[in-house]
Amino acid sequence: MSDTIKGDPSVVPTGVGRAGWVDQLARRRQPGPSRIGHVNDAPLRALHEATRAVHSGSFDDPSTGAVGTPIYQTSTFILGEEQYRAVEEGYARDRFIYTRYGNPSQWAVQEKLAALEGAESALVFASGMAAISASVLAMLDKGAHIVASDELYGGTYNLFHHDLPSLGFTVSYVSPRDIAAVQAAVRPNTMLLYFEAMTNPLLKVVDVAALAEVARGSGARLMIDATFVTPLGCRPLELGADMVVHSCTKYLNGHSDLVAGVALGSRKLMDMVWPRLLAFGGCLDPHACFLLERGLKTLAVRMRAHQEGALKVAEFLSGHPRVRKTLYPGLASHPDHQLARRTLRNTGGMVSFNVASDAQALALLQRLHLMREATSLGGVETLISLPFNTSHAAFTAAQRARLGIEPGCVRLSVGIEHPDDLIADLDAALTAMPEA
Repeated sequence: MSDTIKGDPSVVPTGVGRAGWVDQLARRRQPGPSRIGHVNDAPLRALHEATRAVHSGSFDDPSTGAVGTPIYQTSTFILGEEQYRAVEEGYARDRFIYTRYGNPSQWAVQEKLAALEGAESALVFASGMAAISASVLAMLDKGAHIVASDELYGGTYNLFHHDLPSLGFTVSYVSPRDIAAVQAAVRPNTMLLYFEAMTNPLLKVVDVAALAEVARGSGARLMIDATFVTPLGCRPLELGADMVVHSCTKYLNGHSDLVAGVALGSRKLMDMVWPRLLAFGGCLDPHACFLLERGLKTLAVRMRAHQEGALKVAEFLSGHPRVRKTLYPGLASHPDHQLARRTLRNTGGMVSFNVASDAQALALLQRLHLMREATSLGGVETLISLPFNTSHAAFTAAQRARLGIEPGCVRLSVGIEHPDDLIADLDAALTAMPEA
């Protein structure tokens, strides 16, 4: 971007009035955008994650001295010479003009998210699917091909299976564990590899570094949905991914009171996504940004509690006589346990287990008192659901079986309650559950 985005009014770009900057090869992008006078990387990025979660992006209000970031509940901003110049010179993303373009509340939470993910830049959206849709389309040229996981989140699968083909794109679906199959699926027109860092509901851990190697070798970009692992579990950009997306609705906000999404990566790629945000209109409103930033401040302590509780619950379930199988990456019995140990710093709060049948699983849910029967995940409260009638309800029994989702599969999003209380609730329900 123009040097003027550094806040130095003495550096005036040439070509004002005729967009002469298009011929200036020396122009460069800032990591941000970020507020002038509030640096979003060093020295905060050198500190521990828990510290960055609290302080990155946050700023004291200069007018009142308020410690918390204010809510800039406005749709538009006063225009002046600098704003007009930003539009003229191509750096409108770095100035406050209109909230769909950018807002101080958005910038604050974007800086925090970028610092946690180790990204140059971030864009927040009104939902996880808004982030995914805008980011995917920004990476594709006409006629492009995508290689994607065959275990995608339902909303992403619907986008890939129904919407992208109608726009002239093609998609091949492969097992996220089979790197050879990923390589074999690549075509000359493959522009994007799209995978989830941990799958739903079987919690398969993906080898991001191996996928990145395939992407580099084929000239494609790698996009990772890291919702299940969070930046405290894994930072895919450090493993070679080009872009990361999250549903902030889940762990990042952590309180089941917000719908939001984020895309993160280099400033160059985020500048490619930004026009799609403007065109599709999926900007995150200032009050939601405030809620998300507040939720992020406790991410480190929450993720520690999620992991500790999930491990104890998983250990209990793995030894219960009425549970046929338990899946949790932190258990040595999980097929991807060794990969999880190498690549994940936090194995999260998701646990899946199987009882004898779907009917028995339904009966189990009816006997629980503490756990809430609801979709979504990552909140402070423990949520429980059945894939056959929620996330994979559109699949036939045969399709679920091919994915490895057996009858009686139950998905737990372990909250931050004391695990002994959760175990007691599960134990009583499992004991009272009728025979299959």
